[in-house]
Formats: sequence, C-alpha cells, structure tokens
Amino acid sequence: MPVWSITPLVLPLRYVWKIARNASTTKTNLLVRIAGHGFSSQGEAAPNVRYGETPELLQEQFATLQAHGLHEVATLDELDALLAAHPVAHALNFALESALVQWLAARAGQPEWQYLGVPAPTPAPTAFTLPIMAPGEVATFLREQKAARFDLLKVKVSATEGLDLLREVTRLLPGHSLLIDGNETWRDADGVLQFLEQARALPGLNMRLLEQPMPADCVDDYRHLRPRAGVPLLADESVTDSADFAAIAEQFHGVNMKLMKAGGFRRGIDLLRRTRAHGLIPMMGCMVETSVGIAAALQISALVDVLDLDGFLVIRDEPFGLVTETEGRLQLRA
Repeated sequence: MPVWSITPLVLPLRYVWKIARNASTTKTNLLVRIAGHGFSSQGEAAPNVRYGETPELLQEQFATLQAHGLHEVATLDELDALLAAHPVAHALNFALESALVQWLAARAGQPEWQYLGVPAPTPAPTAFTLPIMAPGEVATFLREQKAARFDLLKVKVSATEGLDLLREVTRLLPGHSLLIDGNETWRDADGVLQFLEQARALPGLNMRLLEQPMPADCVDDYRHLRPRAGVPLLADESVTDSADFAAIAEQFHGVNMKLMKAGGFRRGIDLLRRTRAHGLIPMMGCMVETSVGIAAALQISALVDVLDLDGFLVIRDEPFGLVTETEGRLQLRA
C-alpha cells in the first residue's frame, strides 16, 4: 500500500497579493505526497478563506482520513469511498485526487492527461494578474513584472478604487486586452453598470472579459446585468461542483473553473464539459499555487479557451520548477 503524507508550505510572495476580499504577503499551502511500488507523486492544496478553508482545517481533515484508512487507499474508487464517509475541503480533495492520479498514471506508464482521457496539453498563453494597488504603483509593477509580455492582463478591482486603477493601466498599456475581476465587490447590477459606463470612457480601454463583479447570491442582478453589460461575464464564485448550469447560463457568458474549488480533476473536467455544452466560454483559473498545482491544471488545459494559471508566478523563489513560462506561454517542464 502507498504511504500518504502532508506537509505545510509557507510561501513568501513577490508582492502584496490584494483582492477585494483580503491582502497577503505569504500563503500557506499544503503538499500531499504518495510513495509506494517504486513511484512517488504529489498534489497541492491551496486553502481558500472564501469557502472557510484554512491550513489548520485541512491538516485536521487529513489526520481524520489517516485515522480512517487513508493508508489503505490505492485506487480512485477507494479514495471516493473514504471521502464519501469523511468529506473534506475541496482544496484538500483536489490535492488527494491529483496526487493519486499522478501516482496511478506513472504506474500505468501514461501521462496524466492520457490517464484522465483528455487531449494532450500544448504550450498555451496565460493571463497575468495585477492585484489591487494604488494607481501610482502601477507603472513600477508593470515594468518590474514585465507584464506587457502577457497577451491578457487580469486586473483585480474594488468598487471604490477600481476605476482609478483601470485608468492608469490603460494609460500605460493602451489597447492591451484586459480581464477585469471584481471578486464580488459590487452589491448590485446598477453599480456594475455605472462602473462599466465610466470605464468605457477611458481612452485606450480594451475590456475583453468581466469576472464575478457581484456576490454569487445576486442571481436576479446577474440576470439583469447579462444582456446589458456589453462585455462577456465570467462566473467564478457562482460556480461550485454542484452548479445548476441552466441557471448559470442565464447569468453569465462563461465559467472560470478552478480545480482547487471544484475539488478534483474529474469534477473539474465535468464542469468544463458542462460549460461548453451550455454554450459558455470555458476558462480555467487558479489560486496562488506552486507549479505542483499549476502543472496539474495544465494536464487538462486543452479543454479550455482561456487560461489564467499565473499563480506560481506570484511566489518568490517558487520551489518546484515544474512549469516554464516564456513570453506569456506556459509549458510543462520535460
């Protein structure tokens, strides 16, 4: 039987990671490892406070699984049975499943994408994210991060300061494709529409997408906003592994699926296939993750139209080096 373990990873960041909900200079993720039968593998959990996940909670949940037979788990069916009896946070669920898939694929002599039954990944462009910052900091940030090499820039905004930040980005990079991410900052559709009207007056603005501007429970506001926004709306926090896609299609034009939030490869693949089946834009995002998590996401990247997998670029001295980035394009390291 394989040996399972979990290790906290304290990850200093290259800059302050600020979104509408919170700000941080370090992240604590967890690395799940499996070793046995001559093979070893690893999966990453990036806890998300939006869903009540903390490193301490995930470690407690892992200990519970250990006490109830995790050491006997060597197949996906066995993992599913254990997790059905002892549910865990989605981020930990993903770490467990991705580590096990990697281990099983290695034993089968297959790459993970083939084991999962999806097309092979190819080098693909990723969006790059600007966290919330003062307008006076934008020029230095763009220069130091060489952000212009990314075809699509994702700009985190708040309801109160978003317009000023966007004005400075468009002044410095006029015409550059932008994805605006509100992280649920606006309270209603009227506030979003007012922001959009003001933003469109900015010289050089090229807003390609708008992600989750309001809380997930603002269903009626999203239905009101969708035909009036004038820009494709992406769901993030509104989509869980149990999402009603008929309802999502009434509110949004696309879905940003994150494996940490979906809780595993198989759930994530199902979400992406349902996204496309409902005529929605399939996108894949990430949390702040090392290249362990990003490499796992790249295994199924052929299923999406838009990649936002820059989480490992936020980490100072990223420890694993499993993914390379060249001129904004990501590739698994051979």
